[in-house]
Amino acid sequence: MYKTISSLSLATLLIFLLSTAVLAKKKKLLIFSKTAGFHHTSIPAGITAIQKLGLENKFEVDTSTNSEKITTQNLKQYAAVVFLSTTGDIFNAAQQTAFEQYIKAGGGFVGVHAATDTEFDWPWYGKLAGAYFTNHPKQQMATLNVVDRKTISTAHLPEVWKRKDEWYNFKDIQGDLKVLITLDETSYEGGKNPGYHPIAWYRDFDGGRSFYTGLGHIDESYTDPLFLKHLLGGIQYAMGIKKMPL
Repeated sequence: MYKTISSLSLATLLIFLLSTAVLAKKKKLLIFSKTAGFHHTSIPAGITAIQKLGLENKFEVDTSTNSEKITTQNLKQYAAVVFLSTTGDIFNAAQQTAFEQYIKAGGGFVGVHAATDTEFDWPWYGKLAGAYFTNHPKQQMATLNVVDRKTISTAHLPEVWKRKDEWYNFKDIQGDLKVLITLDETSYEGGKNPGYHPIAWYRDFDGGRSFYTGLGHIDESYTDPLFLKHLLGGIQYAMGIKKMPL
């Protein structure tokens, strides 16, 4: 009887230790920043900032501009992929298929700024990102309305947030977005989405998770605590570390 109890206790302990090891393993994030169009000079600042967020919040960060890394096998190691101001046609057909399979298998997508200026001939991607970029006016101050302040990405933000950035106009805005922040087009010049101008959103999509923020054009964004916490919340949601809303 004593041996039986000891054996069961040992087996239970081993299972507990193995489970703890799995839970302790850090989740990994891939920052993908290939550009086939305009190249944002803020990309290096964005990479540095996200790497720092990883160190501070216990997730690993890899970086790449190589589309050959977008394979079914390689993507399995990542909880989410950040498209950091990607532009243009960055994937071939096989890479598009691999990324679709990745999302459908429960992967996460984080789009930052020019991620909506990417893959215009891939309709599935436009749905994943939530909209496509059309144009933008000059960089200027604008008023942002934080319409949902009950999420990990926005709870720290003021209800009315004034900041300078490059404000995108969009087309093909998806109807099922969970909008976090909108732009007040009366507060700046050049807005082309009157009445409804979302600039940050999230939603579960096609088996995975999608978060997008249109902020992040200027270098100063990546030293702004408000923006960084906003971005971190989106990353944690996309990686499956935390849920939206709170």
